[in-house]
Amino acid sequence: MDLHNFKQPSLEVNLFNQQEEKRIFFPAVAKTFQNSKNWALVESYPFLKVLNTMEKVKELLLSKGGYILSTLLSNGGQYAEIFFEHSRTTRVHYENGKVDKVLHGFDGGVGLRLIKDFKVYYGYTNEPTLSNLLEIAKVLAKADGQGPVNWGLIKRVGTTDVKIDPDQTPLSYRVEILERANQKAREVGGDKVKQVQAVLMDKTREILVINSLGEIGEDTQKRVVFFVETVVGENGNLQRGYESLGGLVGFEIFEQTPPEVIAEKATRRALTMLKAKPAPAGQFTVVISSEAGGTMIHEAVGHGLEADLVQKGISVYAGKIGQKVASELVTVIDDATLPHHNGSFSIDDEGVPAQKKVLISEGVLQGYMYDRLTAMREGKQSTGNGRRQSYRFAPIVRMTNTYIAPGKDNPQDIIADTKKGIYIVKMGGGEVNTTTGDFVFEVMEAYLIENGKITYPIRGATLIGNGPKALQDVEAVGNDLGWSIGTCGKDGQGVPVTDAQPTLRIKKLTLGGTEV
Repeated sequence: MDLHNFKQPSLEVNLFNQQEEKRIFFPAVAKTFQNSKNWALVESYPFLKVLNTMEKVKELLLSKGGYILSTLLSNGGQYAEIFFEHSRTTRVHYENGKVDKVLHGFDGGVGLRLIKDFKVYYGYTNEPTLSNLLEIAKVLAKADGQGPVNWGLIKRVGTTDVKIDPDQTPLSYRVEILERANQKAREVGGDKVKQVQAVLMDKTREILVINSLGEIGEDTQKRVVFFVETVVGENGNLQRGYESLGGLVGFEIFEQTPPEVIAEKATRRALTMLKAKPAPAGQFTVVISSEAGGTMIHEAVGHGLEADLVQKGISVYAGKIGQKVASELVTVIDDATLPHHNGSFSIDDEGVPAQKKVLISEGVLQGYMYDRLTAMREGKQSTGNGRRQSYRFAPIVRMTNTYIAPGKDNPQDIIADTKKGIYIVKMGGGEVNTTTGDFVFEVMEAYLIENGKITYPIRGATLIGNGPKALQDVEAVGNDLGWSIGTCGKDGQGVPVTDAQPTLRIKKLTLGGTEV
């Protein structure tokens, strides 16, 4: 590729979203193997050729970035930014006792962003020649000239230390992991197993951020995500169990937690629900196990603490800094610095170093999560929560690893002190109205508590409540902590996150069920 004289494709400009962002798109060409049975073809794809090309793009940006940024600011503005990304993704689906699908591909490109009068103008291309990038810069700036920029004042470089690098691991290893999971699930479930689906995805993502403040940041992120879903059935009754594993890590994750462990958990969960009774409906004291992960804290609380929603007036936590918003037993933290967690990184997608933020301390709201734009609007500093799905998107405020800090109570004592209630072991998906804090969550595995003892499993339940009210009603916090991984969706973008909580007892929540 001639990086300086590539023929410019046609240009599309669209106005979109509530921030009045302008987005420019230069057509992209993807290299992906779908449903491939030819593993040799997948593994022989010229990765080094792609890598070498993208390295030349980085060299171009590091040598000509000041010129591009200056062009972006030629008609004024508060901030200009170049975002480079190159990624490799492999995803293998295993179903019905065989490899069902292999997706293997590379993606890469450059996005340019201008912030002017607190409005965002954004353009991107996956043909990042100098001429293309300057053309995008001129369109965003609505001018052809030069503006003042700083250059090379601060440089930050991060990487992911792995023991078994997915980039150096053959596809056959991935297939072996999935086959082991499938075999274990069928061994545990026997003839009740109707279907086993196992998926293994790994991704290497390299980013470079250069901005008009004189900051240059680089990070290489390697992530692994693995999950098993087992469907069991008996006498026409079908139930499913799900379990996942992953993080900012290499394939050594399977040395710490073998795939058989995940497969067995998913299958036993399905078998438990097969013999469960219909869930009762009504208001109950609810004990949420640490094993349930932090779905509730992420959805019912976390999104409401993102500064863009606060500034738009659609967060129930707006204007409440310094006020008591939860039980004094509750401390909420967002921390991107935690080693190996799915939401971790060295720098965010705006080049800001990863940070630990205490959002709620002993029930009192301390602050919000910010990206550069929302921080600029309030004269603050970014908290390192500017994230984007890829170079095709402008960054927005997102959580990283969000959790309720452990307390002092023994989890077994929490259950023993509960006369009657619901014990939730695994949460499913959910949704929240950030303006009111009202939420609804699926419950995948739960039990009835009677006289301080866990009795029989229940199924078909949903958890209904209000985030701030639920936090106020927390009356016991365990000394344990359980994590769950996920992909958080917001404004059409998905980013990797991790959520966690200790065992919690909430005084009263509504359970939606089939038995009254």
